[in-house]
Amino acid sequence: MIRDYVPTLESVTAIDGSILDGVSATTLWTLHNRATEAKRSDGAIRDPWAVTLFDAIEYDYLKFGRPNQSHALRARAFDTATAEYLTAHPKAAVVALAEGLQTSLWRLDRMGVADELTWYSIDLPPVMALREQLLPADDRIVALAQSALDLSWMDRVDAEHGVFITAEGLLMYLDPEHVTALITECAARFPGGRMMFDSIPHWLSRRTMKGLKLSDRYVTPLMPFALTADEGLELADRIPGVAAAHDIPLPRGRGLFNALFWPPLDRVPLHRRNRPSITLLEFAS
Repeated sequence: MIRDYVPTLESVTAIDGSILDGVSATTLWTLHNRATEAKRSDGAIRDPWAVTLFDAIEYDYLKFGRPNQSHALRARAFDTATAEYLTAHPKAAVVALAEGLQTSLWRLDRMGVADELTWYSIDLPPVMALREQLLPADDRIVALAQSALDLSWMDRVDAEHGVFITAEGLLMYLDPEHVTALITECAARFPGGRMMFDSIPHWLSRRTMKGLKLSDRYVTPLMPFALTADEGLELADRIPGVAAAHDIPLPRGRGLFNALFWPPLDRVPLHRRNRPSITLLEFAS
Protein backbone atom coordinates (compact mmCIF):
# COMPACT_ATOMS: atom_id res chain seq x y z
CA MET A 1 0.00 0.00 0.00
CA ILE A 2 1.40 3.40 -1.00
CA ARG A 3 0.62 6.08 1.59
CA ASP A 4 0.11 9.06 -0.66
CA TYR A 5 0.51 12.01 1.70
CA VAL A 6 -0.34 15.30 0.05
CA PRO A 7 1.80 18.04 1.61
CA THR A 8 0.14 21.41 2.03
CA LEU A 9 1.33 24.67 3.52
CA GLU A 10 -1.85 24.87 5.58
CA SER A 11 -0.52 22.01 7.72
CA VAL A 12 2.65 23.82 8.75
CA THR A 13 3.65 27.08 10.40
CA ALA A 14 6.38 29.36 9.08
CA ILE A 15 9.65 28.51 10.81
CA ASP A 16 12.81 30.58 11.21
CA GLY A 17 15.59 28.45 9.76
CA SER A 18 18.27 30.39 11.64
CA ILE A 19 17.58 28.15 14.66
CA LEU A 20 19.96 25.73 12.92
CA ASP A 21 23.65 26.53 12.85
CA GLY A 22 27.00 24.91 12.10
CA VAL A 23 26.85 21.59 10.30
CA SER A 24 23.13 21.28 11.09
CA ALA A 25 22.46 24.34 8.92
CA THR A 26 23.85 22.53 5.88
CA THR A 27 20.58 20.61 5.72
CA LEU A 28 19.04 23.90 4.53
CA TRP A 29 21.67 24.07 1.78
CA THR A 30 20.71 20.63 0.51
CA LEU A 31 17.01 21.43 0.92
CA HIS A 32 17.45 24.58 -1.17
CA ASN A 33 19.01 22.62 -4.02
CA ARG A 34 16.57 19.72 -3.85
CA ALA A 35 13.42 21.82 -3.58
CA THR A 36 14.48 24.20 -6.33
CA GLU A 37 14.94 21.23 -8.64
CA ALA A 38 11.61 19.72 -7.56
CA LYS A 39 9.84 22.96 -8.48
CA ARG A 40 11.13 22.84 -12.06
CA SER A 41 9.05 21.17 -14.77
CA ASP A 42 12.29 19.59 -16.02
CA GLY A 43 13.76 19.11 -12.55
CA ALA A 44 16.12 16.30 -11.62
CA ILE A 45 13.80 15.05 -8.87
CA ARG A 46 10.15 14.89 -7.87
CA ASP A 47 9.99 15.74 -4.17
CA PRO A 48 6.74 17.39 -2.99
CA TRP A 49 7.73 17.32 0.68
CA ALA A 50 11.01 19.09 -0.04
CA VAL A 51 9.03 21.88 -1.69
CA THR A 52 6.72 22.11 1.30
CA LEU A 53 9.61 22.30 3.78
CA PHE A 54 11.44 24.85 1.66
CA ASP A 55 8.39 27.11 1.48
CA ALA A 56 7.65 26.72 5.19
CA ILE A 57 11.13 27.57 6.48
CA GLU A 58 12.06 31.24 6.29
CA TYR A 59 15.78 31.53 5.59
CA ASP A 60 18.35 33.39 3.54
CA TYR A 61 18.81 30.43 1.21
CA LEU A 62 20.75 32.42 -1.38
CA LYS A 63 23.68 32.71 1.00
CA PHE A 64 24.45 29.17 -0.17
CA GLY A 65 24.91 30.54 -3.69
CA ARG A 66 22.90 29.70 -6.77
CA PRO A 67 21.01 26.40 -6.50
CA ASN A 68 22.18 23.47 -8.60
CA GLN A 69 21.29 19.85 -9.36
CA SER A 70 23.95 18.19 -7.17
CA HIS A 71 21.88 17.26 -4.13
CA ALA A 72 18.83 16.22 -6.16
CA LEU A 73 20.95 13.84 -8.23
CA ARG A 74 22.61 12.51 -5.09
CA ALA A 75 19.20 11.88 -3.51
CA ARG A 76 18.11 9.94 -6.58
CA ALA A 77 21.20 7.73 -6.39
CA PHE A 78 20.43 6.94 -2.75
CA ASP A 79 16.77 6.28 -3.55
CA THR A 80 17.66 3.82 -6.29
CA ALA A 81 20.03 1.78 -4.12
CA THR A 82 17.70 1.83 -1.13
CA ALA A 83 14.73 0.76 -3.26
CA GLU A 84 16.75 -2.10 -4.72
CA TYR A 85 17.54 -3.37 -1.22
CA LEU A 86 13.95 -2.97 -0.05
CA THR A 87 12.66 -4.87 -3.05
CA ALA A 88 14.66 -7.87 -1.83
CA HIS A 89 14.13 -7.13 1.90
CA PRO A 90 10.74 -5.38 2.20
CA LYS A 91 10.68 -5.51 6.02
CA ALA A 92 14.22 -4.19 6.45
CA ALA A 93 15.36 -1.47 8.81
CA VAL A 94 16.54 1.67 7.02
CA VAL A 95 18.81 3.78 9.21
CA ALA A 96 19.14 7.40 8.05
CA LEU A 97 22.18 8.81 9.84
CA ALA A 98 22.19 12.62 10.21
CA GLU A 99 19.00 12.68 8.17
CA GLY A 100 18.56 16.43 8.33
CA LEU A 101 15.56 17.57 6.30
CA GLN A 102 15.79 14.73 3.81
CA THR A 103 12.43 13.40 2.65
CA SER A 104 13.60 10.06 1.30
CA LEU A 105 10.95 7.97 3.04
CA TRP A 106 8.10 9.66 1.16
CA ARG A 107 9.87 9.39 -2.18
CA LEU A 108 10.41 5.66 -1.55
CA ASP A 109 6.74 5.43 -0.58
CA ARG A 110 5.79 6.73 -4.01
CA MET A 111 8.06 4.05 -5.51
CA GLY A 112 5.99 1.41 -3.71
CA VAL A 113 8.83 -0.12 -1.65
CA ALA A 114 8.35 1.42 1.80
CA ASP A 115 5.17 -0.09 3.18
CA GLU A 116 6.71 -2.72 5.48
CA LEU A 117 10.02 -1.15 6.50
CA THR A 118 11.04 0.45 9.78
CA TRP A 119 12.71 3.83 9.30
CA TYR A 120 15.23 5.00 11.92
CA SER A 121 15.64 8.76 11.64
CA ILE A 122 18.73 10.00 13.48
CA ASP A 123 19.96 13.57 13.91
CA LEU A 124 20.72 16.17 16.57
CA PRO A 125 17.81 17.46 18.71
CA PRO A 126 17.23 20.82 16.92
CA VAL A 127 16.92 19.06 13.55
CA MET A 128 14.68 16.33 14.92
CA ALA A 129 12.42 18.95 16.49
CA LEU A 130 12.00 20.58 13.06
CA ARG A 131 11.21 17.23 11.46
CA GLU A 132 8.57 16.51 14.10
CA GLN A 133 6.99 19.90 13.57
CA LEU A 134 6.97 19.95 9.78
CA LEU A 135 6.70 16.35 8.57
CA PRO A 136 3.78 13.95 9.05
CA ALA A 137 3.73 11.48 11.93
CA ASP A 138 4.19 7.93 10.70
CA ASP A 139 4.15 4.66 12.59
CA ARG A 140 7.04 3.36 10.50
CA ILE A 141 9.43 6.00 11.86
CA VAL A 142 11.60 5.60 14.96
CA ALA A 143 12.97 9.08 15.69
CA LEU A 144 16.25 9.24 17.63
CA ALA A 145 17.51 12.68 18.60
CA GLN A 146 21.25 12.07 18.91
CA SER A 147 24.53 12.24 17.07
CA ALA A 148 25.30 9.51 14.56
CA LEU A 149 28.54 9.03 16.50
CA ASP A 150 26.59 8.16 19.65
CA LEU A 151 26.48 4.50 18.76
CA SER A 152 23.70 3.72 21.22
CA TRP A 153 21.36 4.06 18.22
CA MET A 154 22.56 0.62 17.17
CA ASP A 155 20.85 -0.93 20.18
CA ARG A 156 17.48 0.35 18.92
CA VAL A 157 17.70 -1.11 15.42
CA ASP A 158 15.80 -4.32 14.75
CA ALA A 159 18.06 -6.06 12.24
CA GLU A 160 16.01 -9.26 11.87
CA HIS A 161 14.91 -8.50 8.31
CA GLY A 162 18.03 -6.72 7.09
CA VAL A 163 19.59 -3.29 7.54
CA PHE A 164 20.35 -0.55 5.03
CA ILE A 165 22.29 2.40 6.50
CA THR A 166 22.49 5.74 4.72
CA ALA A 167 24.93 8.50 5.56
CA GLU A 168 23.93 11.08 2.98
CA GLY A 169 25.91 14.29 3.31
CA LEU A 170 27.46 13.26 6.65
CA LEU A 171 30.89 11.67 6.54
CA MET A 172 32.76 14.60 4.98
CA TYR A 173 32.13 16.60 8.17
CA LEU A 174 33.72 13.95 10.41
CA ASP A 175 37.33 13.31 11.29
CA PRO A 176 38.78 10.39 9.28
CA GLU A 177 39.31 8.24 12.37
CA HIS A 178 35.65 8.67 13.34
CA VAL A 179 34.56 7.62 9.85
CA THR A 180 36.65 4.45 10.01
CA ALA A 181 35.36 3.64 13.49
CA LEU A 182 31.72 4.19 12.45
CA ILE A 183 31.96 1.95 9.41
CA THR A 184 33.84 -0.72 11.36
CA GLU A 185 31.20 -0.79 14.08
CA CYS A 186 28.32 -0.87 11.57
CA ALA A 187 29.92 -3.85 9.82
CA ALA A 188 30.36 -5.66 13.13
CA ARG A 189 26.84 -4.97 14.42
CA PHE A 190 24.87 -5.53 11.21
CA PRO A 191 26.31 -8.53 9.33
CA GLY A 192 24.70 -8.98 5.93
CA GLY A 193 23.56 -5.35 5.85
CA ARG A 194 24.60 -2.51 3.59
CA MET A 195 25.83 1.04 4.10
CA MET A 196 25.81 3.86 1.57
CA PHE A 197 27.56 7.22 1.81
CA ASP A 198 28.85 10.02 -0.39
CA SER A 199 32.29 11.58 -0.31
CA ILE A 200 34.03 14.68 -1.59
CA PRO A 201 37.41 14.63 -3.38
CA HIS A 202 40.59 15.61 -1.58
CA TRP A 203 40.99 18.94 -3.37
CA LEU A 204 37.58 20.06 -2.14
CA SER A 205 38.31 18.93 1.41
CA ARG A 206 41.49 21.04 1.37
CA ARG A 207 39.52 24.04 0.12
CA THR A 208 37.07 23.78 3.01
CA MET A 209 39.90 23.55 5.54
CA LYS A 210 41.12 26.92 4.29
CA GLY A 211 37.63 28.44 4.30
CA LEU A 212 35.37 27.75 1.31
CA LYS A 213 32.95 30.62 0.63
CA LEU A 214 29.73 29.83 -1.18
CA SER A 215 28.83 33.52 -1.13
CA ASP A 216 29.96 36.75 0.49
CA ARG A 217 28.06 35.74 3.63
CA TYR A 218 28.54 31.99 3.98
CA VAL A 219 31.61 29.86 4.61
CA THR A 220 31.07 26.10 4.64
CA PRO A 221 31.86 24.08 7.76
CA LEU A 222 35.15 22.21 7.67
CA MET A 223 35.07 18.94 5.75
CA PRO A 224 38.13 16.97 6.91
CA PHE A 225 37.16 13.61 5.39
CA ALA A 226 37.66 12.93 1.69
CA LEU A 227 37.63 9.79 -0.40
CA THR A 228 38.12 9.13 -4.09
CA ALA A 229 36.01 6.54 -5.87
CA ASP A 230 38.90 4.08 -5.89
CA GLU A 231 39.67 4.68 -2.21
CA GLY A 232 36.04 3.82 -1.53
CA LEU A 233 36.46 0.51 -3.34
CA GLU A 234 39.55 -0.23 -1.23
CA LEU A 235 37.47 -0.19 1.96
CA ALA A 236 36.60 -3.83 1.26
CA ASP A 237 40.27 -4.63 1.90
CA ARG A 238 40.85 -2.13 4.69
CA ILE A 239 37.92 -2.49 7.08
CA PRO A 240 37.07 -5.80 8.78
CA GLY A 241 33.58 -7.04 8.00
CA VAL A 242 33.25 -5.16 4.70
CA ALA A 243 32.80 -7.90 2.12
CA ALA A 244 32.41 -5.72 -0.98
CA ALA A 245 32.41 -2.08 -2.03
CA HIS A 246 30.81 -0.52 -5.08
CA ASP A 247 31.19 2.88 -6.72
CA ILE A 248 27.68 4.16 -7.44
CA PRO A 249 27.43 6.55 -10.39
CA LEU A 250 25.56 9.80 -9.97
CA PRO A 251 22.59 10.07 -12.33
CA ARG A 252 23.17 12.46 -15.19
CA GLY A 253 21.31 15.74 -15.09
CA ARG A 254 20.89 18.70 -17.41
CA GLY A 255 23.61 20.66 -19.14
CA LEU A 256 26.91 20.62 -17.28
CA PHE A 257 25.65 17.92 -14.91
CA ASN A 258 24.91 15.76 -17.94
CA ALA A 259 28.41 16.26 -19.34
CA LEU A 260 30.32 15.85 -16.07
CA PHE A 261 28.86 12.42 -15.38
CA TRP A 262 29.11 11.05 -18.93
CA PRO A 263 30.28 7.46 -18.21
CA PRO A 264 33.30 7.41 -20.58
CA LEU A 265 34.76 10.39 -18.70
CA ASP A 266 35.32 8.11 -15.74
CA ARG A 267 38.04 6.32 -17.68
CA VAL A 268 40.14 9.49 -17.40
CA PRO A 269 42.15 9.11 -14.16
CA LEU A 270 42.28 12.85 -13.46
CA HIS A 271 38.50 13.14 -13.69
CA ARG A 272 37.89 10.02 -11.60
CA ARG A 273 40.21 11.21 -8.83
CA ASN A 274 38.66 14.64 -8.62
CA ARG A 275 34.92 14.01 -8.84
CA PRO A 276 32.56 13.39 -5.91
CA SER A 277 31.83 9.74 -5.22
CA ILE A 278 29.12 7.55 -3.72
CA THR A 279 30.11 4.25 -2.13
CA LEU A 280 27.89 1.28 -1.32
CA LEU A 281 29.31 -1.24 1.16
CA GLU A 282 28.12 -4.80 1.65
CA PHE A 283 28.80 -6.27 5.09
CA ALA A 284 29.89 -9.88 5.46
CA SER A 285 27.24 -12.27 6.78
